[in-house]
Amino acid sequence: MDFNIIRIARTVLHVKDLERSKKFYVDALGMIETETKDGSLYLRGLEEHIHHSLVLKQSDKVGVQALGYKVEKEADLDKLEAFFKSKGLKTKWLEKGTQHAIGRALHVHDVSGMPLEFFCEMEKAERLLQRYDLYKGARIQRIDHVNCAVPDVEKAYDFFIKELGFACSEYTATEDDRIWAAWLHRKPTVHDQAFMNGEGPRLHHFAYWLPDPLALIHCCDVLASLGYADSIERGPGRHGLSNAFFLYLRDPDGHRIELYNGDYLTSDPDFEPVRWELNDPRRQTFWGAKAPDSWFNETSPFLDIETGEEIKAEPAKLAQKKPEFII
Repeated sequence: MDFNIIRIARTVLHVKDLERSKKFYVDALGMIETETKDGSLYLRGLEEHIHHSLVLKQSDKVGVQALGYKVEKEADLDKLEAFFKSKGLKTKWLEKGTQHAIGRALHVHDVSGMPLEFFCEMEKAERLLQRYDLYKGARIQRIDHVNCAVPDVEKAYDFFIKELGFACSEYTATEDDRIWAAWLHRKPTVHDQAFMNGEGPRLHHFAYWLPDPLALIHCCDVLASLGYADSIERGPGRHGLSNAFFLYLRDPDGHRIELYNGDYLTSDPDFEPVRWELNDPRRQTFWGAKAPDSWFNETSPFLDIETGEEIKAEPAKLAQKKPEFII
């Protein structure tokens, strides 16, 4: 391919009550509010030097508008449009000025039906990495990855690896060696984009990097003290797959956010993907705790790039939807 996708850079979510969401993400989790404008809340982490990595848009319906990827050059956008059109996939341009603080953006549906966004330009913001006086809640640093449920993981895997230039760090396979889940990356960490077998396409979670494992513990204390204890869905714990510390939360609209720290470098071109058996008890939680049923069964709907309507989910291709263990 002759385009260069850099990393996952933002998510755009629809929420029903913007003020309620602000209390959760800003007051409890400690995200930085860049600004609120025209019914949308723009948030970023302390380390981030661009305007935002999370957009929360006031809406009557909860959903996921886009998973945004940053590309190296403006020309990459035109090359991506040509590529997606050559595959017969839906594309839509949003010219500069259409979306706040962001340049020209290409919106597409991939082979799984997920609404992806590609952009090069975004307004800058003050990087607050050493403003320790602003470290609150979970001390969120930067966006790290997204994880999506799709009905055919192998189809999604092949498209992202062979067509978009992603690499695989780890994957989960069934006894007959079918790919049940995969962790793919452009930046040199474990993942930007993960896929898991399930009804979809749907967003399972989006994730933010924290400065250290203690930030996870501190976040739990803050959430409990502010009355958000029920928002803690899973963790804290350590994943076997990725080796990272994790905490899964549900926001006031049910969107799932993972707070994450401690994975590893994947930059070497000869790095070989790590294979995990589907029911290996170390994968889900290295310490052995199982995930609740909600973690497997509840996801956020994607929205069509043209109509804004919820994209119809298809059943999973592989029969085993809930293994004994999963990350």
